[in-house]
Amino acid sequence: MFFSSRPTTHRRALAAAGTAVALALTAVACGSSDDSTSMPGMDHGGESSAASSPRATASTDDMPGMEHMATDKGLSDAQDGYRLTSSQRSLAAGKQADYRFTVTGPDGKPVTGFAVDQTKRMHFYAIRSDLTGFQHIHPAMAADGTWTAGLAALTPGEWRMFASFTPNSGAGKGKDFVLSRSVTAPGRATETPLPAAAGSTRVDGYTVTVKGEPMAGMAHPLTVSVAKDGDPVTDLQPYLDTYAHLTAFHEGDAAFAHLHPTTKLNGNHGGPDLSFHAELPTAGNWRLFLQFRTGGTLHTAALTLRVG
Repeated sequence: MFFSSRPTTHRRALAAAGTAVALALTAVACGSSDDSTSMPGMDHGGESSAASSPRATASTDDMPGMEHMATDKGLSDAQDGYRLTSSQRSLAAGKQADYRFTVTGPDGKPVTGFAVDQTKRMHFYAIRSDLTGFQHIHPAMAADGTWTAGLAALTPGEWRMFASFTPNSGAGKGKDFVLSRSVTAPGRATETPLPAAAGSTRVDGYTVTVKGEPMAGMAHPLTVSVAKDGDPVTDLQPYLDTYAHLTAFHEGDAAFAHLHPTTKLNGNHGGPDLSFHAELPTAGNWRLFLQFRTGGTLHTAALTLRVG
């Protein structure tokens, strides 16, 4: 599994509380020239996804006051006095929608001061419960602390919205947080089975190969190689202060992990091999969404990895 430990200035949104992850990686897939990745069709097969129904993720939104009970893996709406709040429990399916939310601090007031992490003050993710429909967005904040994430069309089903941030003042200054809430997109939902684990994936002519044998709770070296049309790729461009951005979700509960490569930047000359130090606390299948930039275009690919 691809997990990389990073300094406090780089948000560590790990799949289990208190677990450090160290990682280096590369990815392939859907093209987008914007710094945000919003892909309503980013499904298990790399093509436009059909509607999806809730998987095993329990939604505490259905129980008033209980959302905060999940305490790790990004599945809670509250941690250390900070809370992710939103009045929206549903969003219309099939069309673009704005999701508005606020982060409140231990004093109950909206937080407006956030540290820059990977060039952004807020990283926002949307994932459907069957781990399809991945979207990675950098929302805008109003003066009163209200954030607006412009989501691409959602397909019917249960979704989880993750906010990843670091306060730059107060009790949580310098601490990385990942908080989340569930949202329903009404309509007939059909679950998409998770593809089997694989050591490589191919999208947009790029092939990403992963070498390593991750084991839960143990550190392992990991190497990711990127090629195109059989030739090594050496022109990866920086994206969010790194050569590859990786977000991972655990099958069954949609537990969240935000992973980063350890390879140092060297202009527009990243690749073909990226080295990772992987440590993942939870066994099972993880769906990875890998992002990298070439020629000014952001590519994203999905891959299932098995952690023993």
